[in-house]
Amino acid sequence: MSSEVTLCIHNATIVTMDSNSTIVDNGYVSVSGDTIVDVEAGLPPQYESAKLLDAQKGLVLPGLINCHTHVPMTLFRGLADDLPLMDWLTHYIFPVERNMDEDFVKVGALLGCAEMILSGTTTFCDMYLFEEQVAEAARESGMRCLVGEVLYDFPSPNYGQLDEGFRYTENMIQKWQDDPLVSVAVEPHSLFTCSPSLLEKAADLASKYGVPLITHLAETRDEIDQVVEKYGKRPVKHLLDLGLLNENLIADHCVHLDPDELDLLREGGVRVVHNPESNMKLASGIAPVPDMLERGIAVGIGTDGCASNNNLDMFGEMDTTAKLHKVSKMDPTVTDALTVLKMATVEAAKVLGLEQLVGSIEKGKKADVIVVDTHKPHLTPMYNPYSHIVYAARGSDVRHTIINGRLVMENRNLLTLDLSEILARARQKAELVRGWVTRGS
Repeated sequence: MSSEVTLCIHNATIVTMDSNSTIVDNGYVSVSGDTIVDVEAGLPPQYESAKLLDAQKGLVLPGLINCHTHVPMTLFRGLADDLPLMDWLTHYIFPVERNMDEDFVKVGALLGCAEMILSGTTTFCDMYLFEEQVAEAARESGMRCLVGEVLYDFPSPNYGQLDEGFRYTENMIQKWQDDPLVSVAVEPHSLFTCSPSLLEKAADLASKYGVPLITHLAETRDEIDQVVEKYGKRPVKHLLDLGLLNENLIADHCVHLDPDELDLLREGGVRVVHNPESNMKLASGIAPVPDMLERGIAVGIGTDGCASNNNLDMFGEMDTTAKLHKVSKMDPTVTDALTVLKMATVEAAKVLGLEQLVGSIEKGKKADVIVVDTHKPHLTPMYNPYSHIVYAARGSDVRHTIINGRLVMENRNLLTLDLSEILARARQKAELVRGWVTRGS
């Protein structure tokens, strides 16, 4: 059996995130191919052909899961800050996006994948344009992802008219359905940009292939007002009446929900993604996450895109999540460190429907693992690993990243991507963006 082990991470404190929240002191994780085969305390066996990775007494934990983002928007980082969401979208983001092409999206996606790997994210869920290029970038980088082409009522810079958008989405589902790392979802943008017929057709397509349906929900008060004006009801009731408030739905943001609406989410089995830094930056509001958790709603964490957050660092997002709700509730006990770490790992995997594969370090699960270097002033001393991960660690503390058993970053060096080339291409694309903005496109 030992000859089958291909990778062994040893000399580690292993934060497993299993159902018992087990922490293994001075232990090792053995991997065979893409799968974890041992999680034990002590010294590892003398594996004949395995690569040995010394954690140097650092923390080994499941790779972080970014449950909602728009990865290619790395190329819009800092483009239009300090604006309300609707102004930001309609006067800056949507107009600039009309100029994009496949290569632009591919470069932005590669840049985002590099940033995520370097900061310990191993899985991401993406909604954007030219999403086939995001899938290709994920495959090149070795990342795990759930991706989907954004659908809305107006013509897209990618597919043009909506019927072509559904055709594009279905082709993506068929192309990637057997891929070990890339999965595809059906992703209508929001209730204020998608008609009832679009939403129903999207749900039917998702049901046909057994893939998730993902949309933005109740992100701003303006959105609530628009939906009420159009349909005479609030967004959650609108989805309920359309028959879409069910366990196949992943709802991003969910900021402006009352207790009855939260009960409807729970009863339907809807999964939720919390994006605290984006919601704070755009002054969208504070999602009632503690109330969701009390109801047993599955909640993951996302960064949203870099145009409304400015980074893809899930360590920062965890820290913000924990602190935001403490001050909002005026209760230092809510969203404790362990709860928040679950929202970025094992609970995040449930939100994306990947809980059988990833989210914890356990025998039989896929080897998506990161190693955090704790030999840092800001991580010394360490009394509680959960506290350290959520409140003290940074993305730059991640030393090694393993995805599906493959080492994609070793000693802070990317192994799957040429970072220098990506940065150079990104700077070239930024010059295009400057021109688009100057022309008032």
